[in-house]
Amino acid sequence: MARLRLPRTVWVLGFASLLNDTASEMIAPLLPVFLTAVLGAAPAAIGLIEGLAVATASVLQLVSGRLADRGVSTRWLVLGGYGASNLVRPLIALAWAWPVVLLLRFADRIGKGLRTSPRDALLAGAVEERHRGVVFGFHRAMDHGGAMLGPLLAFGLLQAGLSTPQVFAASVVPGALVLLCLGLGLREPAAIPPAPLAPLRWGLLDRRIRGLIGAAGLLAVASVPDAFLVLWAYQGGIEVVWLPLLWAAAHAVRSAISIPAGYLSDRLGRIPVVTGGWLIRAGLLAVMGAVSRDGTLLWGLFLAYAGATACTEGAERALIGDRAPPEQKGTAFGIYYLVSGLLALPGAVLFGGLWQSLGQGSAFAVAAAITLIGAGAFVHQARQG
Repeated sequence: MARLRLPRTVWVLGFASLLNDTASEMIAPLLPVFLTAVLGAAPAAIGLIEGLAVATASVLQLVSGRLADRGVSTRWLVLGGYGASNLVRPLIALAWAWPVVLLLRFADRIGKGLRTSPRDALLAGAVEERHRGVVFGFHRAMDHGGAMLGPLLAFGLLQAGLSTPQVFAASVVPGALVLLCLGLGLREPAAIPPAPLAPLRWGLLDRRIRGLIGAAGLLAVASVPDAFLVLWAYQGGIEVVWLPLLWAAAHAVRSAISIPAGYLSDRLGRIPVVTGGWLIRAGLLAVMGAVSRDGTLLWGLFLAYAGATACTEGAERALIGDRAPPEQKGTAFGIYYLVSGLLALPGAVLFGGLWQSLGQGSAFAVAAAITLIGAGAFVHQARQG
């Protein structure tokens, strides 16, 4: 890892993600409580908001990936995506009902859908395969670094006397810096003559990519949206003022783990790192569902779960970059995000419905069980590859 000199593209996209997540995460840890305590939203409504947001992004991630493979400017797709998100996100400060938040989150995720697959294709193409885990690990570390800074800024602003909507509005400042960073620093990569795109047929994908995407789809059904993790901590006794610090600590853990986990996937292989992280996640979900009100344990489990998710993020993306041909990397990332995102919608609604009808223990237990099934399916597919 020490011998790798990161290219300019990797640095610029890393800092853009850091600033973007600073803006985004000034809002994220406060939004669930704002929705429930101020706007009167039920857990099922939160599940709908978060699930629809992820599903929206996933559909556009496939579209933008195909556009990138057809030769459309990746620089402008990335710039447009970040610009759209940072234009609408601060408007949550003006929301008077939870359906308004749903619409704004929908618009925010349109921006995410436009930028993510072209951005990941740029990252995958910036280095050789043997360094790809480190590059994606570095990018995830910068992303989580911003997700640590954002809540700290929110905490400071709340302590200074600003209201929650005023904190939401203040996120416009780091959002503007994102566009400045990309506008000045991101260059268009050398043009590759676009080859005729293969049709979007499942059977044309590498078998190991199919296994990863299928298992990631199951994992998406089992995923616990961050909004519910915050609500779990809040109902467990952590006061609102401490939620941004808890969120910041979680992303500090993710940032610290992302690069070593990516490096480990370069050395040991992607598959052991991915499956190990998923198994740890399943065990933590089972324990979280059984915990009620213990402040120290809540903090510990929240941070441990954050670390488990960070173990797999870079390795999953690096595996897609490894197996996709150069002219189809955008499409491969798009399919990966499409399947994960579309299945996250029913998963989030299911989790919220179980929480609302049977309690949080049942919701976490079902999520743990499906995560185990997803990990097992991936191992089976990997052995067949």
